[in-house]
Amino acid sequence: MRKEYIDFSTGIPVSVDFVTVEEYPLHWHNYIEILYVVKGSVFVNINAGTYELIENEIEIINVDEAHRIFSKDKDNKVLIFHIDPYFFEKYYNDIKNMFFYTNSSEEGAQENEDYDELRTFLSIVLCELVQKSDNYDEEIENTLVDLLYHLINNFHYLMHEQEELRENDEQLDRYHRISKYIYNNYNNNITLQDIADKEFLSTHYLSHEIKYSTGYSFTELINLTRVEESVKLLLDTDKPISEISEEVGFSHTRYYNKNFKFYYKTTPLNYRKKYKVDEATLEKSKKIKYYDLKDAIDFVMYYLEDYDRFNFEDKINKINIDVSEEIGPFEKNFKNIINVGNAFELLLEDNKDILEEIQYEIGFEYARLLNVFSSDMGIFPKVKFYNWSRTETVLEYLDTIGVKPLVVLDDKDVTQEEFSDVLKSFLDFFSKLEGINVNDIVFQFTQNTLEDNIKLVRIIIEEFELQIIEDRFNDELSVDPIYDTSYMLPFIIQNQLNKESKQNALRAFDVLDNQPYLTNEVFFGYPGMVNDKGIRKASFYAYYLLNKLGDTVVAKDNGYIVTKKEGEYQILLYSYNEEIINLIQLKRYSKLRGLKNSTEKKFSLNIVKIPTSARVTSYLIDEEVGSSYNYWLDMGKPVRLNKEEKEILLKAAFPKVEFKFAKKSAVLNLQAKLEGYGAVLIIIKEVQKHLK
Repeated sequence: MRKEYIDFSTGIPVSVDFVTVEEYPLHWHNYIEILYVVKGSVFVNINAGTYELIENEIEIINVDEAHRIFSKDKDNKVLIFHIDPYFFEKYYNDIKNMFFYTNSSEEGAQENEDYDELRTFLSIVLCELVQKSDNYDEEIENTLVDLLYHLINNFHYLMHEQEELRENDEQLDRYHRISKYIYNNYNNNITLQDIADKEFLSTHYLSHEIKYSTGYSFTELINLTRVEESVKLLLDTDKPISEISEEVGFSHTRYYNKNFKFYYKTTPLNYRKKYKVDEATLEKSKKIKYYDLKDAIDFVMYYLEDYDRFNFEDKINKINIDVSEEIGPFEKNFKNIINVGNAFELLLEDNKDILEEIQYEIGFEYARLLNVFSSDMGIFPKVKFYNWSRTETVLEYLDTIGVKPLVVLDDKDVTQEEFSDVLKSFLDFFSKLEGINVNDIVFQFTQNTLEDNIKLVRIIIEEFELQIIEDRFNDELSVDPIYDTSYMLPFIIQNQLNKESKQNALRAFDVLDNQPYLTNEVFFGYPGMVNDKGIRKASFYAYYLLNKLGDTVVAKDNGYIVTKKEGEYQILLYSYNEEIINLIQLKRYSKLRGLKNSTEKKFSLNIVKIPTSARVTSYLIDEEVGSSYNYWLDMGKPVRLNKEEKEILLKAAFPKVEFKFAKKSAVLNLQAKLEGYGAVLIIIKEVQKHLK
């Protein structure tokens, strides 16, 4: 049988599966089903239509709706909610004639508050089923009642075609009566006149109203209903085609064949031959993988942040650390290069102060400079006028703070001859200039540099025995609010520890004048580590904490790394989920949802083999502590900062530092907690006893 049943009589009126679906063949069931895609994408075939659901989208399958779920995305994750319609009937007696639709066809259609509220109700149901706290069954039922009326008021099948019906109860009730009558009598010889008489309307007006409310004419609507209902008889019975045609209400088999072929692009007979199989074959064709339901919580965390019964954060992450162990060296490759942006920016004192501060706290080897050969820097290739004084000032400044120049070569808007001449002039000038070591300069091409120009430049540079970085640099500037948020802290740490991203997008500081999407003068989504007011962002502290790690890796896993150097041990903990390596595009969602939250995380560290008493210093920065962006949000997102507000942000944007003395013991236990996206670095320094 293709029809599936769940017996809800013995318990809670909802069940949930957390799955990856490759193929779930055509079926229908005695319950309402809601598909919530939390990762990847799946396709859903409902009756005669097929819809793609991408991450964070929802589809509702009504009772007895024939549907198939399939996907080529092997990493998809879907929450499937099965809801007892008889529970809903206690609160809405016409539920058997009610259908719910979501918009799965238009891009971005599910990015509004109605869908967010729907996701929240589903997340709460999932949370209660996982936690099973006191009275969880009552909480689930209360949430389902709220869900029911949210569906009726916002996902009513008639509103799917005509949104304005939301404000017209009388018209909505009429259309519902008409649709209900058609659905309950489709297999009889009903006419437009029958319905017109019941509603006291003319047939002409009624015909127009049916087309308006459903998108179909009366004849189309009744024939579509008959065809869709016939599918169940084709697949679940052995009745002849002629008998099925008569049973669903067609006056003749040829009309049935004609209409079926119009919607399904094949005849009823061929459809049956293709899809009708025995029970064993049907079960074998199901390709679906089930997961533990609690694993789904991480995917819906955002929608539970305001739910006061959500206590999943009470879970303590226990980590055992033996500091005598060694995995290998810890290479601080993240310190190789910092992106400055346009070389001209280093002629401005404020930017120089910021870079000097970054260099002091972290210490990068190279500063990547763009547009060194530009008019802003006094270079005019078209007329062969090269004034290197501004470039000299920039390079001298870099030398004073101990960072070498990495010059990005861009052949945009210049000929090959101009490109060659300006480079020769640059090298001739600086190779003869005292105080600047031209051998410290490294070059890199952009992604768009022409191959012929690259060959030419290589010849010129090799004459001076200088270095070229083989990787091409992507100089396209990405602007997105995510760069300002504390999300960048674990994102950068995870990527750098696992060498999964070079983070070419990040810059040393924000540049207000260059913003194409300027919204305010404090945080505007520029990928700087420090904003243009000198206020440190979370991305700065990612490198700040990484820089304090030792030279040897003791232990490492998702969410933490332990290192050591002589007489000192460093433990870096950070918010982690499997999506953290991805740079979320917050700009698309910022107006609706803000940053998707990460839950509070608690850690219990059991550390052994520390040979002496120790001083313990911790540096904490997360959404509650040290995040300048979150402090700015709490201020009410002021467009401009007054002097006092700027001082507050400058002082607040610093980790919470705590000190502790720990006596020598067999096991040193330390507790730590992160609020949302963040990281905490714990440094344990051995304390030797003074000789008397």
